[in-house]
Amino acid sequence: MLAAFRMASLLVNIDVDDLERAIDYYTRAFGLRLGRRFGGDGAELLGAEAPLYLLAKPAGSVATPAAAATRDYRRHWTPVHLDFVVADIDAAVRAARDAGARQEGDLRTHAWGRIAQFADPFGHGFCLLEFRGRGYDELVAPSK
Repeated sequence: MLAAFRMASLLVNIDVDDLERAIDYYTRAFGLRLGRRFGGDGAELLGAEAPLYLLAKPAGSVATPAAAATRDYRRHWTPVHLDFVVADIDAAVRAARDAGARQEGDLRTHAWGRIAQFADPFGHGFCLLEFRGRGYDELVAPSK
């Protein structure tokens, strides 16, 4: 079945408990730049293929009226996370760590490239990826 609409763009939203610290972290770790501020409630960061919005939400606040879950900024796991594709993973690992991220495990090499897993200072997991060769297409048999 075809979608009844065409998606115009993708926005990435990240809840944080300290907006100023989050702006500092994401600009230093990934070279993003501050676009707009939305008072003390949010900030737009630019420099990636999709804008990244930091949303100030206090720890313990209700995540959604439909669920009992509350926001917790200790290290947590979610099936949706960010992958930042970088040209030089060694430099990106240093920048992420220097900005306050915690590396979780060793840098690993695969047929498609290299990966490093992290937690940001707000408990969100993310990966740094450096593609090599054909990137993920290295996992697919070459077309004939």
